[in-house]
Amino acid sequence: MTTSGVPGDWVATLADRVVAAAAERGITGPITSASGISPSGPIHLGNLREIMVPHLVHDELQRRGVPSRHLLSWDDYDRLRKVPAGVDPSFADHVGRPLTAIPDPEGCHDSWSEHFKAPFRVALEQLGVEIEEISQTEQYRAGAYRREILEAMARRREIFDVLDRYRTLARDAGAADDDGEETGTLDERELYSPYRPYCRACGRDLTTVTAYDDASTVVSYRCECGHTDEFPLDTIDHGKLVWKVDWPMRWAYESVVFEAGGVDHSSPGSSFTVGSELVTTIYGGRPPEYVAYSFVGTDGAAKMSSSRGGAPTPGDALAVIEAPILRRLYCREPRKSFTIAFNDKIANLYDDWDRLTRRVEAGTADPAESAAHTRASTTAAATLPMTPRPLHFRSLASVVDITQGDEDQLRRIADGMLTDGPLADLDELRPRLDKATHWVETYLPDDERTRVRTEPDVAALAALAPLDAEAIDLLLDGLDEHWSLDALTTLVYGVPKQQRGVPVDSKEKDPELQAAQRAFFVLLYRLLIGTETGPRLPTLLLALGPERIRSLLRSPAS
Repeated sequence: MTTSGVPGDWVATLADRVVAAAAERGITGPITSASGISPSGPIHLGNLREIMVPHLVHDELQRRGVPSRHLLSWDDYDRLRKVPAGVDPSFADHVGRPLTAIPDPEGCHDSWSEHFKAPFRVALEQLGVEIEEISQTEQYRAGAYRREILEAMARRREIFDVLDRYRTLARDAGAADDDGEETGTLDERELYSPYRPYCRACGRDLTTVTAYDDASTVVSYRCECGHTDEFPLDTIDHGKLVWKVDWPMRWAYESVVFEAGGVDHSSPGSSFTVGSELVTTIYGGRPPEYVAYSFVGTDGAAKMSSSRGGAPTPGDALAVIEAPILRRLYCREPRKSFTIAFNDKIANLYDDWDRLTRRVEAGTADPAESAAHTRASTTAAATLPMTPRPLHFRSLASVVDITQGDEDQLRRIADGMLTDGPLADLDELRPRLDKATHWVETYLPDDERTRVRTEPDVAALAALAPLDAEAIDLLLDGLDEHWSLDALTTLVYGVPKQQRGVPVDSKEKDPELQAAQRAFFVLLYRLLIGTETGPRLPTLLLALGPERIRSLLRSPAS
């Protein structure tokens, strides 16, 4: 299905730009969109936007029948800059080494980089993201970029001038440089090298190029470990270009037509502005069509960082959020930041999605909403798994909490909550049921768990005021004829109305009546679970069943 031509659909608009750019460049083969991620630590939800923005454009091209490919360059030949939180501090000994040359911190994969790539791949598959992977370690060590490295070294002083000029512009504009580690080497033009060797003794990049011979291509260096060495760049591959040269080099090498980058790469003097000039002047290419994206926050954090550790990963999110719902968040216009909460506000994501789905099914969604729903729930190649009979997430989580996941109880309660026929199997509630179960087990605070009384509070029942005792009797008398979620809602709100002679179906919001309803709810919570608040009362009652409700609300002496 194509979603192009929809007003307000940024993906379609961007795809139009990309198609036009490819035509202008004379590209006849697949249009290349690119992403790049350094697997230096857990690949978090902020990194996912680096993938999802190009994915959505690539997927739109595929929907249109336009040949397209989406490359993920693993920057696994990058140095380890610091040890992420939660990893054995002894790994600091590996700082400066390529990520593929460091052992897996937990011993389960071939290298550090594979340890963090593996769960991300699983998440991408669940999200319907098909991607071509490129290992920069393999590329550099195979000599794929040898010609480009020699070109950069031959024109190193031109590169220095561009970097130095943009560094000055950025400083004058008050912008933070997005890679101070590299620009910090630009003290002396004659000694500048855009290529950094990895030391052939200690394996780290704690090296300084001391000389380069253009005729023989021999590079000489010294390392902080004390080792000095030299080797010819036209035959030996043991280092890499610095980031601000490496990125534009790859644009030219891969004929990249579209790429996205974080706003930190898009300010004056940043990687993209510098790269846009270098790709043209040094490599004779063109910068890609480009869009900057804002950060993804979680639990109040404005920006997540792998090096700090602790940032939720796509796998963490997919354990509690259905894939189409998570995709929908990333369908937002790239410049708009958003926060993913793992607390009780997660239910709002589900509610918003369910409302959108109903509008789409009813034909009342506007075109941009329908396009976003299509992009979230399907790709050009497949339809993502969705819950056949979705229940409200908040209610489902409450039932899981109350029943402690007992499947027989879950099936019985779900039958009372569904209004479109009996439940044939719990699989009709999946994957949402599994997400709710994981959320309850992982994120619901212990002091918010529901613990139903095992015996009635005899003393409290005996001390009930006459009006409260009457309210309990009215509730118990009405259980059998109100045994569904909607009917129980009517009943619990209706009991105080009956006591005041107000019609049960009255919509009047009388302050005294509302106060009486709140007092009745508190009474029921105290008698059933021993607290003054809890899950929605209709859900709680449905979960307990009429017999258990009667056993807890009726005094043994009555």
